[in-house]
Amino acid sequence: MTQKLKDLETEIAACTICSAHLPLGPRPVVRVKPAARIVIIGQAPGTRVHESGVPWDDKSGDRLREWMGVDNTVFYDSPRIAIMPMGFCYPGREEKGGDSPPRPECAPQWHGRCLEQMPQISLTLLVGQYAQATYLGKNRYRTLTETVRNGHEFGPRFLPTPHPSWRSTGWMTKNPWFEADILPELQARIRNLLA
Repeated sequence: MTQKLKDLETEIAACTICSAHLPLGPRPVVRVKPAARIVIIGQAPGTRVHESGVPWDDKSGDRLREWMGVDNTVFYDSPRIAIMPMGFCYPGREEKGGDSPPRPECAPQWHGRCLEQMPQISLTLLVGQYAQATYLGKNRYRTLTETVRNGHEFGPRFLPTPHPSWRSTGWMTKNPWFEADILPELQARIRNLLA
């Protein structure tokens, strides 16, 4: 690990730019890996991840690993998989249920600096609408479903997916092409990049 990366990790760990808006206080959860070929950009940690400090340490993470075709050991220990959510800290809950959106201060503050430390990234998984809005911008489709269905248009660098929460179960039932067409492509690319 370079001194520059150590300094960046220290800065991130001490970040308080949105602490006034975080109901559980700041606890950034991110994994920057200099040899990474794959970076996963999701939303923000949930309460379980906030407590453990381990990214994707929940049911959504189980489903994401299933989609990727990797086990816990590969997901967490491979130097080729980095994890950088849109918001590094748990953002709280919305009144209507579900977690609040990622804090808007986080990605502009940290993403560029994190990506500078990972020059070998070949695949960026854009997990959910917030990552897709930021990284695909005006090129994304009107809906998440259309964006994911046409994900090949954003390759080879980006691959959009829905968020793997329990809500995606119904979405996958309505959109069987995701499991039939997109997941085999995703798993093949992951295997190739981890080889």
